Amino acid sequence: MKKHLLEIDSVQKTFDNKNILSDVYLKCETNDIIGLLGRNGSGKSTLLKIIFGIESADFKFVRIDSVVKSKTKDLFAEISYLPQDNCIPKVLSIKKAIQLSVSKEKIQEFCSDEIIVAMLDKKISHLSGGELRYLEIKIILYNSSKFALLDEPYNGLSPLLVEKVNELIAENSKTKGIIISDHNYENVIKVSNKLILLKEGKAHHLLCKEELIEKGYLKEGML
Repeated sequence: MKKHLLEIDSVQKTFDNKNILSDVYLKCETNDIIGLLGRNGSGKSTLLKIIFGIESADFKFVRIDSVVKSKTKDLFAEISYLPQDNCIPKVLSIKKAIQLSVSKEKIQEFCSDEIIVAMLDKKISHLSGGELRYLEIKIILYNSSKFALLDEPYNGLSPLLVEKVNELIAENSKTKGIIISDHNYENVIKVSNKLILLKEGKAHHLLCKEELIEKGYLKEGML
């Protein structure tokens, strides 16, 4: 299977004359699960939105398989994005949401797990926060895109659903590159095979999780 490569280079973003992101570089390949960590306000969500093309940047390069992508519409076909807030209209039924979002050949596989089976006859408005988040994550990961950006995927999930989501992420990383940002650093560290720390506008590519302590993101004993 062909591997794909996403590169984000020279990203600069200022807000109210403050540097949020400064010359950020990030590379994500098929099979990568990149954990994007940083304190509140460090620019994690902003960076994901810039990569996806829904947030402007003062400067950026986005390349997919060495081809520069300068138009947002060119990115939508190759990158899928899970925002922090719920994104499926509440008036839809679960079956309709799945039909609209998942290719026909994948629907049977998509609906084969017990969590989805239990919600199939409901409407989006009837789901708990955790159930809805699980559905959204699975829809994003079953998208035909080469890369998936997940912003706060663990928000509202029970420990059981966290485990199920991590299984989904690991399974789908076989065919796409995945970038995860979440304040729950333990879950991010557990599922990721690469870690990047955003600090003072810079992206620090870590060789091991212990560097999170060295760089002041975590305290001793938190790993």
